[in-house]
Amino acid sequence: MSWNSVNNILGSLNIQAQLEEQPLQILIRLWSEIVGEAIANHTQPLLIQRGVLRVATSSAAWSQNLAFERQRLLVKINAVLPAPVRDIRFSTAGWQRPQADTKIEPTALLEDHPSYVGTAHISSNNRNYRTINQNARTVFADWAQKINQRSQTLPLCPQCQCPTPQGELERWQVCSLCAAKQFGQNK
Repeated sequence: MSWNSVNNILGSLNIQAQLEEQPLQILIRLWSEIVGEAIANHTQPLLIQRGVLRVATSSAAWSQNLAFERQRLLVKINAVLPAPVRDIRFSTAGWQRPQADTKIEPTALLEDHPSYVGTAHISSNNRNYRTINQNARTVFADWAQKINQRSQTLPLCPQCQCPTPQGELERWQVCSLCAAKQFGQNK
């Protein structure tokens, strides 16, 4: 047997393997090229069963929008597949975000909120407000006292003269209640 025939056999096996690549594998490999990056970020082809492609979407809104685009997507998909797909079904079932693509969203810090006043001064030894024997009146009185103490150091809102966190004054020049009233009047 010559080496030429071995090369020919290996070449034909390679071509045959490419021809036998499963349609779903083709779709997964070419998905972002077929549908575009924006759609690919919110969809994943799951399986082809009886000529119907099942695609997982990140939300019901994506499922509904893509259902309207079904015919256009079918044309693009069938252009790359050896056997045509009859239909596409979109659903949120089976959606999993790939682990490599997940980005950790920065968490908003409490201190960044305009209403932030500072840390609460609750000692771990003084947890009287949590005892079961207290009634609602006692709890309210305790809360009112703490709010009174906390608001003694706060600047006053120029409009309603209520104690207001400094962040709210810097952001809206008034307290959040007065700002909400102003926004409601501007509608």
